[in-house]
Amino acid sequence: MTSATSSVSPARRAWLRFKRNRLGFWSLALFSVLVVLSLFAEIVSTDKPLVVRYEGQTYFPVLRNYSEKTFGGDFETPADYLDPFIRERITQGGNWAIYAPNPYGPKTLNYFATSPNPAAPSRENFLGSDDRGRDLLAQLIYGFRVSVLFALALTAIGVVLGIVTGAIQGYFGGKTDLAFQRFIEIWSSMPELYLLIIFSAIFAPSVALLLVLLSLFGWMGLSDYVRAEFLRNRQMDYVRAARALGVGNLQIMRRHILPNSMTPVVTFLPFRMSSAILALTSLDFLGLGVPPGTPSLGELLSQGKANIDAWWISISTFAVLVVTLMLLTFMGDALRDALDPRKADR
Repeated sequence: MTSATSSVSPARRAWLRFKRNRLGFWSLALFSVLVVLSLFAEIVSTDKPLVVRYEGQTYFPVLRNYSEKTFGGDFETPADYLDPFIRERITQGGNWAIYAPNPYGPKTLNYFATSPNPAAPSRENFLGSDDRGRDLLAQLIYGFRVSVLFALALTAIGVVLGIVTGAIQGYFGGKTDLAFQRFIEIWSSMPELYLLIIFSAIFAPSVALLLVLLSLFGWMGLSDYVRAEFLRNRQMDYVRAARALGVGNLQIMRRHILPNSMTPVVTFLPFRMSSAILALTSLDFLGLGVPPGTPSLGELLSQGKANIDAWWISISTFAVLVVTLMLLTFMGDALRDALDPRKADR
């Protein structure tokens, strides 16, 4: 190793190893772009114009609702910007409007469509529409956002619970470790799917309820890895020296052992997100997931199953799932190589 390389911090060396894995690096870049675009879905895909210039006045329908009378209509109801009459009013006679790249929202029903639903891909709907007449591209954009945000939240909760329980087991060991292990064995044998079915029948379906139920079981896998790391690191000389100096157990765990036990935690983050996305998609497919009307990849797969002839629904949704899971898998492989201490720097 050269002197220039030896002067680089461990985090910097890990990042350089990650960048050398081109597949993982570009997967991270592409996944980040997709997530950012989905976070701005209300601008990328909406049935309301972003800006309207009408008779010398500037309006922002994407931020505020306007009635039909504002644009020369007859009713006080919110303007339907897919209505040919409204579109003609705001685009002629010196008036103009800027629309989103995809002029449909997740719940938009185009009552002026010329094809029956589900409609095949066309100039009106780039990826077609589902059996309710909703634009499929808008459903995929918003459904991707729901899946990613749900996976991030579930992963964060699982990581916190897994680190806490694994750290307690590994650091104290003995009877504490034995009691936790017996509890995990009993808890892991609980029928998770049956519990989801029971709670879905008792309570109204919601993302929060689903997040809580899945979080009750999602921490156990990571807890085992953290426990193993703490069991190994608690015997190190720097931990014994800290004990000899009178440092408390909590400080030793937080400041000395935990930073040296984070490799499996960071490595498994993309894979845990993949599992969370698959879990949400599967539950939505079975009708046990998010509330009805919420954009969902699993609900689109269920529509594809019910409408075999509408091949564009299944293919588009399956492609989004495959690309998302592949990107997360490539990122996980790159992270594993980057944090592997056996990987030598070039």
